[in-house]
Amino acid sequence: MEGLTIRRRFLIIQPCSLLPIVGACVAPSTGEAGWSLPLSLAVLAGSNPTAGTGERMNLPNLLTILRILLIPVFFYFLIYGYNGWALAVFLAASLTDSLDGLIARLANQRTRLGTYLDPLADKLLLTASFLTMAILQVIPVWTAVIVVSRDLILILGSLILHLTQAQQEISPTFLGKSTTAVQLSYVTLILATAVVRGSTISLLPILVVMIGLTILSGLHYIYRGIRHLNSEQV
Repeated sequence: MEGLTIRRRFLIIQPCSLLPIVGACVAPSTGEAGWSLPLSLAVLAGSNPTAGTGERMNLPNLLTILRILLIPVFFYFLIYGYNGWALAVFLAASLTDSLDGLIARLANQRTRLGTYLDPLADKLLLTASFLTMAILQVIPVWTAVIVVSRDLILILGSLILHLTQAQQEISPTFLGKSTTAVQLSYVTLILATAVVRGSTISLLPILVVMIGLTILSGLHYIYRGIRHLNSEQV
């Protein structure tokens, strides 16, 4: 698409209408048996649900909450055509994604709250970004469909884990982390291209890599879920 320009459209988006897609509208369970849905989602996304040094609100958790709060700001700028500001806000949100994990590891400030919030914030930011850009016809609709479908696989898997009360730790995977990193990079480059009114043709190789990783990681989540359930039945 030559001469990419994000069109201004006056849309009213209810924030919670997107939250079920990434599981953020599901309240964590307080029962002792099994995992809650957000915790199961965190496990499938590659987090360690048993890590933690307490439930206090610390700097990494505040950065994660800041990332969530920046999402409606990003919506506003993107929908109304302020592409430069949308890019700046998205970069700031992406930076908090790197900082919260780094600070939590270096300062030993990993908490169960962070285990809930971090993967949910990532999924909310990326899913919302792809859906908004698809609505604005900045990216092909099928691209958003693939990305959102992968996240729906995570939610389905978390539901199954919750119903079966599975309680096995699953470690982070390089494939899952790579998929998130490439998706963030693709959105950033799309926004940067919109700012300079350039062509997205040069981004085609990144799009192919992103779609490939998204599909592979989705299939990998299915494989891990099946193996996890089988191990619980032994």
